[in-house]
Amino acid sequence: MKFKKILRIFLNILFWGFTLGIAALAVLILIYGNDLPDYKKLATYAPPVATRLYASDGSLLIEYAEERRVFIDFADMPPQLINAFVAAEDQNFWTHPGIDIQGITRALVNNGMRMLGFDARFSGASTITQQVAKNFFLTSERTISRKIKEAILAMRLERTFSKQHIMTLYLNQIFLGARAYGVGSAALMYFNKPVSELNLAECAFLASLPKAPNNRDKAIERRNYVLRRMVEEGYITQADADAAAAEPLNINSGFTAQMADEFQYFAEDVRRQLLDTLGRETLYNDGLYIKTTIVPELQRAASAALNKELDRYNSIRGENEAKLQGAIIAMNPHTGRVLAMSGGRSFADSSFNRATQAMRQIGSTIKPFVYLAALERGMSPQAMILDAPIVGWRENNTLWKPENYDKKFLGDVPLRLALETSRNVPAVRLVQTLGVENAIEVAQRFGVYPADLDNINLSMALGSGETTLQRLVSGYSAFVNGGHLIQPKLVDYIEDRYGRVLGGNNIDLIEWDPDLLPPEKLDESEPLSDPQSLYQMVSILQGTVERGTGKQARVPGHTIAGKTGTTNDVKDIWFVGFSKNLIAGVYLGFDTPKPLGRGAGSHMAARVFADFMKEALKNEKNQPFSVPDGLTFVRVNRRSGAAAADDPNGTIITEAFKPGQHPNPAPQKAAQESGPAVGGVF
Repeated sequence: MKFKKILRIFLNILFWGFTLGIAALAVLILIYGNDLPDYKKLATYAPPVATRLYASDGSLLIEYAEERRVFIDFADMPPQLINAFVAAEDQNFWTHPGIDIQGITRALVNNGMRMLGFDARFSGASTITQQVAKNFFLTSERTISRKIKEAILAMRLERTFSKQHIMTLYLNQIFLGARAYGVGSAALMYFNKPVSELNLAECAFLASLPKAPNNRDKAIERRNYVLRRMVEEGYITQADADAAAAEPLNINSGFTAQMADEFQYFAEDVRRQLLDTLGRETLYNDGLYIKTTIVPELQRAASAALNKELDRYNSIRGENEAKLQGAIIAMNPHTGRVLAMSGGRSFADSSFNRATQAMRQIGSTIKPFVYLAALERGMSPQAMILDAPIVGWRENNTLWKPENYDKKFLGDVPLRLALETSRNVPAVRLVQTLGVENAIEVAQRFGVYPADLDNINLSMALGSGETTLQRLVSGYSAFVNGGHLIQPKLVDYIEDRYGRVLGGNNIDLIEWDPDLLPPEKLDESEPLSDPQSLYQMVSILQGTVERGTGKQARVPGHTIAGKTGTTNDVKDIWFVGFSKNLIAGVYLGFDTPKPLGRGAGSHMAARVFADFMKEALKNEKNQPFSVPDGLTFVRVNRRSGAAAADDPNGTIITEAFKPGQHPNPAPQKAAQESGPAVGGVF
């Protein structure tokens, strides 16, 4: 009878304890369960994913992300990886309802024994489902109320979603150190491989990270603990564990897709542009695929050519002196696609992009636009301009006394020869004839100078105005692309994480022809100038390279045109040149403008251009510039502009004449000269 009485009392205690427990649980759910977050949105989980920037050949340049993450679907995760996390974090994951009563009991016992001095491991009782609830919806504060909310959310998640979906959420959201969120990113960060290629030892290492993601001191010990747990749970054999434990822990020192220094100026310009057009949230968290225009082999050639010249100059100066800087940019002149860009000696030393951000005086590179104004008004390339001292020419309060680089005057010289040899006095007289505003208007029309230019004066027509290398190269592109004003393009297309191409109002994208033909949208705009005048200018710039101030820019076997530029006291030096389908510009100067010193000049910039173009065109066939209809070609004396039959002495060239234009009359015998000295750089 006594036993039955004791049993009855025990059963009553058990019944009322269970009843009170259920009542307490109901009260807790009533108190904490009504204002919980909307967990059902996890049905369409789209985590923040890193945006990736690719070169035109598909090679990865860099990632943009606030959290490094690569989303991996459950079906693509190796079973060993899932088993490793279950063994390490939640051995009853596949069977519990969100909270693990057995795990809670075990944790209470182990932790109690530990506090009493027994040799027992501290352990937690949070399930993987609870960790999902905390990571997505709750804070990490250590309070009873948070743990209750976590448990309630976990049970609701289990009733709503499959175990596979919960595991997918967990393995893509968990922080695993080194700015890596999720196993996909962690596999790349630590082992430079996708999760599908992870071996057992690597899976065990990743599963050891949630407890101490940034602690590398006990990495092998923690990995081996996970392997032992996998044996205990029957996922692997002891032999498998021993073999994996014997493997060295070959952790990457960092993500190997870190971009080389020579690509960083370009990538930073892309980032700034997309930050303005797409916004920070989209750029950093939407997992975009950004295909850029950069061509890796051309980028490497451009950086090498620029750095070679900078190092040549800087090596002969003292270590404590300011270093010469520079920039180079190469584009397709028909589409505006930027194929190479370097904004300085090293992005690591200075992120200031001298190709796109530096406003500098452009010197004689302005002259082709001034001379184009004359060609547009019907002047022949062989029209004679007086190269003689100018005395008493005053503009406002400025008295002008222009000089040529060689301190000489040649008398009457053809327009072509004056530009090919970059003589200053004929340029001043040409501006005087055209009018300052007319001379500058062409540079504005071609985008070199802004349309709302203030304080227009003679000095600006001679190159004292400031612009960027990128704008100057874009302006020169119109000479060879039929007179179309193009905007530099850094991005070919952008896809979101679902493969949809972004465009429209988000970002201005273009379609280009693989044969390098102009895109159709260029044909919608009116040309900036007539084709015959443009060709005459291209022909003169070709002569500048072949026999004028741009000789250093020659590329054997290829037709090249271009123009040198130097500012007063040789503070800024330039060269912009092009073949039929490739244009490149070079700038050299100090960040705080000062003279480059004796022996420096635009031949340095032309040399950078030539080094780059030789590499860029080495596998290309030569393509002469396109000739428009209506021009007549006549052999003339370069110095006099007379037909070669009438003046056969000296250098004979082929000139392009518009209808109504003719060679000059033969010079009088006494006036004939052997030709000017055309050496030097200006």
